[in-house]
Amino acid sequence: MRGEGHFKRVLQAVNRYFTFFLLVAFVITCCTMLFVSVLSGTLDIPLTDENLNAAAKLTFLNVVLISLLFTVVDAVRRRLTVELPVRHITQATEKMMQGDFSVRIPAVTKFATDGKFNEIIDCINHMAEELSGVETLRTDFITNVSHEMKTPLAVMQNYGTLLQTPDLPEEKRIEYAKAITEASRRLSDMMTNILKLNRLENQQIYPKAKTYDLGEQLCECLLQYESVWESRGIDIQTDIAEDVTVSADAELLSLVWNNLLSNAFKFTEAGGRVSLTLTATEHHAVVKVMDTGCGMSPEVGAHIFEKFYQGDSSHATQGNGLGLALVKRVVDILQGEIGVESTPGIGSVFTVRIKRAIHEAEENL
Repeated sequence: MRGEGHFKRVLQAVNRYFTFFLLVAFVITCCTMLFVSVLSGTLDIPLTDENLNAAAKLTFLNVVLISLLFTVVDAVRRRLTVELPVRHITQATEKMMQGDFSVRIPAVTKFATDGKFNEIIDCINHMAEELSGVETLRTDFITNVSHEMKTPLAVMQNYGTLLQTPDLPEEKRIEYAKAITEASRRLSDMMTNILKLNRLENQQIYPKAKTYDLGEQLCECLLQYESVWESRGIDIQTDIAEDVTVSADAELLSLVWNNLLSNAFKFTEAGGRVSLTLTATEHHAVVKVMDTGCGMSPEVGAHIFEKFYQGDSSHATQGNGLGLALVKRVVDILQGEIGVESTPGIGSVFTVRIKRAIHEAEENL
């Protein structure tokens, strides 16, 4: 293969030389004939065979030398402006194909090229950076899934072993059975959320938009947690505007409200307060879910929408770190916005903005 490649390069060099040879021969011959003709007519010098032969030999030699010079200059130019950048790009892409996404291609100096290679290099470097991020996320995802699955499986295995103990008291049997049920429920919820998130991220779930009253949906979602706030003495405050309609996928949006409310109750201590408000602007419905829970630092807040991230490890057994990742993806699909404001020890406020129904916005104009 190497010998074949070398032979091709030699043929290409010879081909370029003869191309320059023919071009230079044509140009020099035309110029020489014009010069000699004008000079002979002006100075009245006769053109003898001896003079023509000498001129022809000298012209041919000039053509050979100039063609060789052009070929060498062109070879150097091609090596610096084409072959070297292409080699760097080829080597980098080969490393990427082998799974090394840390490779970056240095930019080509503008003196040696017109900058078009730099556009290609920038795109490849950006692609490598994105692929590196995807690979990191994939690795982290596998690691986190393995870790999250290991805990409930270990619980189920341990309590299953304990259930096999002879003469186990009824009270202990019920306790161990409940622990196994809770661990299996947690594992099932995690698998369900992983499947939902995967389908959302791969756009396998397409929103089925319909126009409906957002306030009614929020009230229905909040009432699902009535037993939670009553048993823990949590104060509920609501301020829901009437006749705020949206055109969106109701099932996907209910996933958003249920996750936000679930987190609010999970992180609010007994005797605390959870607030739910709905207001309307000209083009958006604005939903705020507020709690007086533990809050979080700006460092934690910057990562809460990442998969499997749990800022408060004390509540890790109550979730799997996928809820807010699902929320963020749903809001993005519905072309909405979500933000969070939080202060440690005071609480958090999640704000979601969803576009209102078109006909409603027109009525307000």
